[in-house]
Amino acid sequence: MQNSQEVRAQWHRTGAMLTRRRWSLVLTGLLFASAAVLVLCSQFGAVSVQLADVLAALWHVLTTGSLDASSLGTGGVIFLQVRLPRILMGFLVGGALAAVGVTLQALLRNPLADPYVLGVSSGAALGASLAMLLGIGTTVLLLPLLPLFGFIGGLFALMLIYRLAQSQGRLPIHSLLLAGVILNAILTALIMFITSIMEPNRSAGLMAWLMGSLIAPGYPALAVIVIYVAFVSAVLMHKAQVLNVLTQGEETAQSLGIDTERVKKQLYVLTALVTGAVVSVSGMIGFVGMVVPHAVRMMIGSDHRLLLPASAMVGGMFLVVSDTIARTIFAPAEIPVGIVTALAGGPFFLYLLLWRKDRMI
Repeated sequence: MQNSQEVRAQWHRTGAMLTRRRWSLVLTGLLFASAAVLVLCSQFGAVSVQLADVLAALWHVLTTGSLDASSLGTGGVIFLQVRLPRILMGFLVGGALAAVGVTLQALLRNPLADPYVLGVSSGAALGASLAMLLGIGTTVLLLPLLPLFGFIGGLFALMLIYRLAQSQGRLPIHSLLLAGVILNAILTALIMFITSIMEPNRSAGLMAWLMGSLIAPGYPALAVIVIYVAFVSAVLMHKAQVLNVLTQGEETAQSLGIDTERVKKQLYVLTALVTGAVVSVSGMIGFVGMVVPHAVRMMIGSDHRLLLPASAMVGGMFLVVSDTIARTIFAPAEIPVGIVTALAGGPFFLYLLLWRKDRMI
């Protein structure tokens, strides 16, 4: 085993590979790409909105600070009151799920780690479903409590999976996936039980939500999710260098003076918090947290100082595009966005699983 000085020297050489210029260029490019995707996707739907109307509405908001689009015509009203909050919510949810996927993959040192596959999303959905059964989240005053219920459910699921899969200080991939599948089945059964005892109208809405839905939220709901996601994102970016070390192994991290158990607990709580927040408004949207980090990692490398923000932006764009497909392919009818992401991510998951299997033989 390398001594501490050798490990530190190796790590500093690895960390120096990312220059500030490269970091700025990649993120600036992704920022412009994100803006272009948001503007482009806002034009499509059951009713088309012209680019001129979108740009006029955006200029109206930037210059007046008002979301009142009554003076902008039908296109402006549709964009500001329906399309814009939905697109922003999709970007937030996709970015948060991708960031959670990056973090879990670093913590568990497992490329198949994902909040959906591991059952964290199911735990968050159970917590949010229970809150809905109790009538929490139906008013603006109680709205911030809905993500908290999702957080409690997601944290419970994550801790339980970790305990079930851990064996002699290790997390074997098959044990991890098996624990996730079993817990998913149990939590889904509990969610179905909650659905069965609800009133028929509320039950139908809950079922549609569970399949993954980005129905246009109000701006108060959007503001609540922004607070949760912004707080967790800031902390995760602060821990990016620590995630780089953890991917090298816990022994390496400990030799560099990192309290690995404390850091792991902090990151588990943060990932559960943001997963609970986004699942409480979007339902269970799968595979974003696994597909996006892998695609981004192949393009820009595995340094989490760049991988985390880049994955978040690509995840946001991916979910916005998926939602645009979901609401336009059979317009005016909509299909759950979770179906689109599953059709894109499911085959990729099988490919990764088979690839890992071949490498182990």
